[in-house]
Amino acid sequence: MSSSFRTIEWTQDASVRILDQRKLPNIVEYLALHDAIGVAGAIRKLAIRGAPAIGCAAAYGVAVEAARLRDASPDVFEAALSQGFQRLASSRPTAVNLFWALERMRIAWADVGSGNPSDTARRLLEEAHRIVAADLDANRRIGAFGVALVPDGARILTHCNAGALATSGHGTALGVIRSAVQAGKQVSVFADETRPVLQGARLTAWELQQDGIPVTILPDVAAGHLLAQGRIDLVIVGADRVAANGDVANKIGTYPLAVMALRHGIAFYVACPLSTIDLSLASGADIPIEERSREEVSGFGSETWAPAGVPVFNPAFDVTPAELVTALITEAGILSRPTSESLRTLVTNAR
Repeated sequence: MSSSFRTIEWTQDASVRILDQRKLPNIVEYLALHDAIGVAGAIRKLAIRGAPAIGCAAAYGVAVEAARLRDASPDVFEAALSQGFQRLASSRPTAVNLFWALERMRIAWADVGSGNPSDTARRLLEEAHRIVAADLDANRRIGAFGVALVPDGARILTHCNAGALATSGHGTALGVIRSAVQAGKQVSVFADETRPVLQGARLTAWELQQDGIPVTILPDVAAGHLLAQGRIDLVIVGADRVAANGDVANKIGTYPLAVMALRHGIAFYVACPLSTIDLSLASGADIPIEERSREEVSGFGSETWAPAGVPVFNPAFDVTPAELVTALITEAGILSRPTSESLRTLVTNAR
């Protein structure tokens, strides 16, 4: 089963076309982005989000900037493209896929050398296409491995959006669900609304509905009640960064969900590509946690409900300790109870 929409793609007129996730579910609208500034802004403002999708967008952001500059002099090309890299790198701090993709694009640029800008632009676009294709392939392999963990008739709880909207297609956590459906299994999904930006209610529910997969939205605070009633068979989420010891940074609210899953004896799975694993950080304590604006919590759209002047704490992510993770599901296989040693071995053997 493939998703019935495209999250991000390259167009024939050398622009990046993304599905604007701020408008979903009521409006399906695509943005055409023609430079790195536009792509960085789309990432920062959540028009595109989800760690793998951010990485793909960053790669295309470099490619579209290079295409824009392909007729410039080598000096102008190099200076402007370097600035484009910087803008993209500063767009969001937590998702490691952003920096992984930019590093791949830097290496591709270095391999070309300081030659003709038009040749460099072509080479960078080729690398961006490879990054996007590799992400889609990884998602499908994650799904293929994850099917074994999903019993027929499973009732699955998920948090935030880790589907085709968060990747180049198919999805990570939702990719496992799509693959299970494709394998003929009957499943139903409970999607946390995911405060404060409501990625579960707006995005996960929308894309599962598009593909005809049964989904029910619940308030984040109702998840514990659902688990206590025995109405959930497994929890599966995505990840924005996994530290070397297996600690997982994901959308705020993931950590308490993992604690409650352990309390009720429910498996807690994290589906993520290897590009989300950051072996340079010893533990989750080293993962930078993005804090977002007051307005995301004090109201929504034109409505405001918090008293003026009251401080707001709005972290976008939290960290789930590795000991709460039943298994990581990756394109290289399933890693039960991840540890520093087993995680490093998995990544090393996959290279």
